[in-house]
Amino acid sequence: MRRRLPLLLSASAFLALALPAWPVTMDQLGQEKGVPVHLQDGQELTLSPPQLVSFGQQLFNAIWTTQDGAGRPLSNGLAGGPEIADLNHPLVFPRNINRISGPEGNSCVECHNTPRSGGGGGPSAVVFVGANRFDFATFSRTDAVPNSGAVDSQGNPVTMQNIGDVRKSVGMFGSGFVEMLARQITADLQAQRDATPPGGSANLTSKGILFGTLIHRADGTWDCSQVAGLPEQSVATAGAASPPSLIICPLHQSCTTVSLRQFTNDAFMAHIGIQPEERVGLGVDQDGDGFVNELTRADVTACTIFQATLPVPGRVMPSDPVVAMAASNGEMKFNQIGCATCHVPSLPLTDRGWIYTEPSPYNPAGNLRLSDHVPTVSVDLTSPDLPQPRLSAVNGVVNVPAYTDFKLHDITSGPDDPNREPLDTNAAPNSPAFFAGNSRFLTRRLWGIANQHTFGHHGQYSTMRQAIEAHAGEAQAVTNAFKALSKYDQDSIIEFLKTLQILPAGTPSTVTFADAASPSAGR
Repeated sequence: MRRRLPLLLSASAFLALALPAWPVTMDQLGQEKGVPVHLQDGQELTLSPPQLVSFGQQLFNAIWTTQDGAGRPLSNGLAGGPEIADLNHPLVFPRNINRISGPEGNSCVECHNTPRSGGGGGPSAVVFVGANRFDFATFSRTDAVPNSGAVDSQGNPVTMQNIGDVRKSVGMFGSGFVEMLARQITADLQAQRDATPPGGSANLTSKGILFGTLIHRADGTWDCSQVAGLPEQSVATAGAASPPSLIICPLHQSCTTVSLRQFTNDAFMAHIGIQPEERVGLGVDQDGDGFVNELTRADVTACTIFQATLPVPGRVMPSDPVVAMAASNGEMKFNQIGCATCHVPSLPLTDRGWIYTEPSPYNPAGNLRLSDHVPTVSVDLTSPDLPQPRLSAVNGVVNVPAYTDFKLHDITSGPDDPNREPLDTNAAPNSPAFFAGNSRFLTRRLWGIANQHTFGHHGQYSTMRQAIEAHAGEAQAVTNAFKALSKYDQDSIIEFLKTLQILPAGTPSTVTFADAASPSAGR
C-alpha cells in the first residue's frame, strides 16, 4: 500500500512554484514520480480557476510512473476495471505495456498533442477502443483463454482488424463549451419527454436540431424507435417507471461518454493504469499494484477543469487575396451543398450556460455525481483570466462555432464499408450487440480540424478531401453534391476548412490572419 506524500506546501503555494522548488525530505530522495504532490479532497473548493487549471495541466502533461501507481497488473481497461481473464499472468513486466490492449501510455499528452497539449493525435496515437477487454493482446495460437490475448469471449480468434475499433485521438480544445451545450440539449429533450402524456408523442428538438420523435404509449411504456441520433444507452427503456434518459454524449466518436469527468476517469484507468478513487473506492487497491488512492477526487476535478477551459479553436484567415476569395467561396458552398446540415456552424449557449460546473448533473455511476452531495466547482468559461482565446456572451448568448449537431449518423455504405467498425462499444462488452459492429459516428466538430492531422474517425486519411469523399450512408447525397462541384468549388471548400484551426497559444482573438505561405495557415 502506498504512503501518500504529505502536502509540504499549500496547494496554492505549490501551484505558484516550479516543481523543483518544493521542499524535499530525506525519505523522498531518489523518487521518480510524475506527480510528487496531489491535491487532497476539498482543496479543489479553495483554489481559484487559474490555479485549478494550472494543476490540472500538470496532471495532463505528467509522465506517470509505477511509483505513482501507473499500470494495472490484475485489472483490464474497461470502465469498471474488472479482473483480467487470466490471473496467473498479471500485467507486469514484460506484459505491463501493450499498444493495443493497454495500458499503452504514461501521459495524456502522449496522444493529445497536436498542435500542442490538449489537441488531437496522429496515426501513432490511435487507440483500439474495446481491445482493453483483453489482458494482453498476443494473437498467439497457443493462447486459448478467452479475452486473455488471442481469442474473444466467444472463442473466436481475433486479428488486428477486429480486436478493437481503431480511433483517432480527438482534440479537447473548446470542450467545456461543447459539454455545456450538450447539457442544455439534454435538459431540453428531457423536459419534452416529461411533458408528453401517455398516448402522446413529442418531436424532440433543441437549438434547432431535430432528434426524431418520442412516443409515450397509452400503457405508459415508451417507444424510441423513431428517436434519431442518440446512442443506445440514451434510448434504453425499462417500462413506464424508467423512461429513456435522452442524455447527449458529446465526447468520444461513438457517443460513449457523457462528460469530461467520465472521459478523464476512463482514460486514466484504461490507457495509463491510474485508478481514480471515485471510480474504485477510497483505500482500494483495485488493480493489484500495491497502491491506493492513485488519483484523488480533487485531482480529477483539476484535470477536468483544465480540459474544460482549454482555449477555443478559431479561424486563421489567409492574407493572399486569391486564397481568401476561395475560402469565402468555400464557406458558401459548404452551406449550399448540405455539409452544414450536420456540421451546424454555430449553436447558441443560453441562460448563462457558459458557467461550467463540476460535477455534471448527468454523470453515470462510477463518476462524481450531484447525488454524492459534494459542493459544486464553477468556472466562467468566458473569463479573461483563462487561457486565450475565448468566446464571449453577446446579448445573453454565447454562439459556439463547433460545427456539429451532437448526433450519431451512419456515414458508411453498408457491411462491407472499411469505415465500419467491428465492435459496437455502446453495447455491453462481449454481448451479441457488441460484436455486431458500428457504423454510426458523432458528427465531428470541425472547429480546429485543419491542424489536427490526421482525419477520419480512424485517423487513416492524410487529407480532409479523403475524409469528405469517404462520407456515405446518410451523407451520400452531400458527398455526391461535393463531387459534382467544379474543381474550383471543391478546392474552395478545402481552403475554407483549412481556416478552421487551433490557434497559437495566447492568441487574443478567435479570428487571426496569417501569411498564406506560412505553416500555420495549412499551406
